[in-house]
Amino acid sequence: MSHSPSTPPRRTTRSGMLPPNPLTPERVRRMEEARLKAKAAAQNIPKPTPPPPIAGQKRAYSALNPTTVPQNQRNALGASPAKIPTMVAPKDDANTIRPAKNFGRSEYIEYDFSKMTDTKGGFLSTVDDPHNRAMWSEIRKEDQKPEGMSMAEWERERLRRKLRENRAGMYEPGISVLNVDREVELAEKEGQGGGEGEGEFKGKWGDGKRDIKGKCRECGSLEIDWKWQDVFGIGVCGACKEKVPDKYSLLTKTEAREDYLLTDPELKDEDILPHLERPNPHKQNWNNMQLFLRLQVEAFAFSPKKWGSPEALDEEYTKRQAISKERKEKKFKNKLEQLKKKTRVEAYKRARAGGDGAEVAFGERIRGYGDKHEHEWGRAVLDPESGMTRKRCEECGMEVEELEF
Repeated sequence: MSHSPSTPPRRTTRSGMLPPNPLTPERVRRMEEARLKAKAAAQNIPKPTPPPPIAGQKRAYSALNPTTVPQNQRNALGASPAKIPTMVAPKDDANTIRPAKNFGRSEYIEYDFSKMTDTKGGFLSTVDDPHNRAMWSEIRKEDQKPEGMSMAEWERERLRRKLRENRAGMYEPGISVLNVDREVELAEKEGQGGGEGEGEFKGKWGDGKRDIKGKCRECGSLEIDWKWQDVFGIGVCGACKEKVPDKYSLLTKTEAREDYLLTDPELKDEDILPHLERPNPHKQNWNNMQLFLRLQVEAFAFSPKKWGSPEALDEEYTKRQAISKERKEKKFKNKLEQLKKKTRVEAYKRARAGGDGAEVAFGERIRGYGDKHEHEWGRAVLDPESGMTRKRCEECGMEVEELEF
């Protein structure tokens, strides 16, 4: 079988070039010797030792120029750079820069920010008075839910705080008959349990009721409001509060001051009038609302220490109302006298003005002889003959014509 013609293989070299000869062992040995000699010569080159820097002077440019630093500058076998001293003591030379003696910061620096404090523009802040609730712009920290607490746990915590504050639920004091008997004995020792021969019993607050701790003063129930017992010193249950609102209703500070004519020092004295604090309903960051018990307010107002009786309080209230009314009438009369004087002065000016000022009505401007006249133009009227608009002064009667383009 005859072979078919095939394409000859491609030439590996260009025309005129021979393939490189393989390296002989002798040539490899010479190349290795030359490399080792060059390496040894590079290691034997003397290294320039730059002078150590002097404190207070600048380093030379040659010490910073990277072209003068050889590539083999780093030597891992040498000493550690951390142990080489880099700073030396400055020479005792007149040209050496030295720190100033007795350098006073205030003499060179006008505003030292390192000693400045943020004064909040002169306004008081929570940093100055952290216990002032009037500066609280947000919810108090103790009223915020702590991090990592679920909403159910937070609701239980809030309920627990409310019960503890009102001394209810599990925080309500225990009930014992022995305690009631002991309180009755204490009440008799204090003179509240007057006998039959001593006349009618009035009680501490003048309503004929005994105040026995832990017992309602109206119905004798042991289920009392312990918050009122701690604040007002009066034991009363929730049902009696609703049945007798004339005695056990709460009054605000404004009502106690205006209705019973009590002063601020008397309302602030907790020995005379204890008060119950509640959050302000108008604004949260305002001061707490102070609530007083009507029974205690009336007992103090009608006592000999203040007015003596309700009739005396009514007389004082009527007297103060009369004084206030008289003061208002006096103020009104003074303003009326000032208005009359002002009216007489205007009438006098009108009479001095002569014929021009005699026709001026009350409240209008009175012009004198030396006053400058200012035209008060009326409404513009179109003249059909000339086609121009005319204006007339309301005071002097002067007319002007205007041409509109």
